[in-house]
Amino acid sequence: MGSRNNTNIPDFILMGLTDSEETQCVLFLLFLLMYLISLLGNAGMILIIHLDLQLHTPMYFFLSHLSFLDLSNSTIIIPKTLENLQTSNKYISFIGCFTQMYFCAFLTVSEFFLLSSMAYDRYVAICNPLQYPVVMSRRLCSTLITVSYLIGGIESLAIVLYINSLHFCNSNVISHFFCDITPVLALSCTVTLSIEIMIIIFASFNVMFTFITISVSYGSILCTILKINSTSGKHKAFSTCASHLLGISIFYGTTIFIYIKPKKSYSLGKDQVSSVFYTMVVPMLNPFIYSLRNREVKNALIRVMQKRKCSRQLK
Repeated sequence: MGSRNNTNIPDFILMGLTDSEETQCVLFLLFLLMYLISLLGNAGMILIIHLDLQLHTPMYFFLSHLSFLDLSNSTIIIPKTLENLQTSNKYISFIGCFTQMYFCAFLTVSEFFLLSSMAYDRYVAICNPLQYPVVMSRRLCSTLITVSYLIGGIESLAIVLYINSLHFCNSNVISHFFCDITPVLALSCTVTLSIEIMIIIFASFNVMFTFITISVSYGSILCTILKINSTSGKHKAFSTCASHLLGISIFYGTTIFIYIKPKKSYSLGKDQVSSVFYTMVVPMLNPFIYSLRNREVKNALIRVMQKRKCSRQLK
């Protein structure tokens, strides 16, 4: 990816979100706060799930990987954004730009398939509760996670290698705050129709496959819930799925808006707002949406703290 033979541009300039120094200071504090919350929330979730044996279930296994993806996505983008907001150095190297682009795409695609795996997990738990321990075995859970990462890695590598083969001979100013695919493509002086078609095909496959999986899973869940006679039983089943549906809606809405469209329809303001939402806001909110309001997680946190307190007393 580091070959310079196909471009006259040694590095790129990230234009960022604004030229106003006052606004940059406000954004720096805001993004720093969001990153710290995301870091504490997602890392805390991973740690709690790892330490508490009662959370060693398929649902929390998937949640720990979701926290890992969100934490990684934030870490790839926000620290560089904070640096650009505080310094006059807006440069990012050619290799650094394409590395950031690859990992951002890899993590985003992987999250699509992880969310569909979580929907299938909820389907089995509610529609076939007696078979749940057998169906959602450790082997199946590991396979679903591995496939999610593999699809994300392969698709992202193919796209980034293709973009790397293009010529960048005009401007090196990226109209964005990180090296996203669409604004980088806008700088190429090569015809990009084929890579745009590839991106749309990949993105459409990812969205359609996972959307169908989620729709079928939740369609079956809804039919099962409506057959429950107990009002409390219905409420419990709905509450189990509500957080996942909310997380799916937010993530799908922002990513589909950005990626499933041609380069010519790129809009700086709208795309930047959507990018801030799915790279910073969503990773920050997910621990609250999925877990921190969950009674099992609260109880697990209490148990972990009690164990630490007892271990200190014994010392």
